[in-house]
Amino acid sequence: MRASASARLLRLDRMGLLIALLLAGAALLPFASLSPNRILPGVPHALPAALGGGGAALLLAGLALAAAVALLPPPPAWRLAVACAVLTGLLAGIGLAGGHLTPDDNPYARVSPASGFWLLLFALLLLAADSLTRLRPRPLLRVALLALALAVLLGFAASGLWDDLSLIKEYGSRAEAFWREGRRHVALAFGSLGAAALAGIPLGIFCQRRARLRGPILNGLNIIQTIPSIALFGLLIAPLAWVAAHVPGASDIGISGIGAAPALVALFAYSLLPVVSNTVAGLEGVPGQVRDAATGMGMTPRQRLFRVELPLAFPVILTGIRIVLVQNIGLATIAALIGGGGFGVFVFQGMGQTATDLILLGALPTVILAFAAAVLLDALVEWSGGRAPR
Repeated sequence: MRASASARLLRLDRMGLLIALLLAGAALLPFASLSPNRILPGVPHALPAALGGGGAALLLAGLALAAAVALLPPPPAWRLAVACAVLTGLLAGIGLAGGHLTPDDNPYARVSPASGFWLLLFALLLLAADSLTRLRPRPLLRVALLALALAVLLGFAASGLWDDLSLIKEYGSRAEAFWREGRRHVALAFGSLGAAALAGIPLGIFCQRRARLRGPILNGLNIIQTIPSIALFGLLIAPLAWVAAHVPGASDIGISGIGAAPALVALFAYSLLPVVSNTVAGLEGVPGQVRDAATGMGMTPRQRLFRVELPLAFPVILTGIRIVLVQNIGLATIAALIGGGGFGVFVFQGMGQTATDLILLGALPTVILAFAAAVLLDALVEWSGGRAPR
């Protein structure tokens, strides 16, 4: 009997055991909090009090099923289906908690997700990610799953189920500013990426062709990476202010000591090392036999570069671009400190006002944008690797 019990324990999935423990612990933590206004701290409410008896029992049953699926994993597809279903129930549950807890006589009351909700969300996302890792879906399927997840989030937001949550109320009072800063955030991240690709790929080709200069150039770019982002933003204020004041036409095109210009320059500087180093690594990874064969076919060095070497190195170069884009989406948040705009505006406003939901209004879109960019570019890297000419 003891041997059979030990064997059953050994068959338990280790990652699933961690997920089940997280689910069990999170179910005991406060699920939502109610505060009289957006500034004062909220009163935590456990899952039964936040949802009422019927809703809480249904959600707890779903969490128990997710824990069982995590511990004794069925086929990964079933595991993923259960994780997604319970995630959907959790997102619906927090919306129902907002309506259940909000008092009718206090229009300023705010209901926010509490620690239990965030930990449950993390555990279920971990279960879904682990299932996807075991399934190893093809790039197109990963993109389709991402689109489905975003559609579900937009559906919840448009349905009105979350309207009583403090985060949605913060968005409602700042909707115009939210989309304006969102456009600035995307422009900073993608603009700096485009400039880095235009400058970094030719520089990487030059470094690969000139081995003597490769070390000094890469070391110089590596030094830039060691400078803290806030410090680099600050260091650029004075020189760009001088350029705006003394170079004719500079201020007319938007160059100034504060604003988007120093943020764009700083993000561009941070982006160069991954692009240059991955370009060098990709070109170095092209087999010598391929180069010799291209030369034997009568190709000039330029033709060999553009027809053979760069297509073969493209997946590695694209990996560097993926690193840069995800990095810049996060770093663009700090640009708000020097007037560059972006979702960081809400993050720093929320910190100044001690308003957690205002911080989340800036932080959550940044996380979603970075995650979506990573999934899309990962799929593109894998697809391009399979499509590279042989």
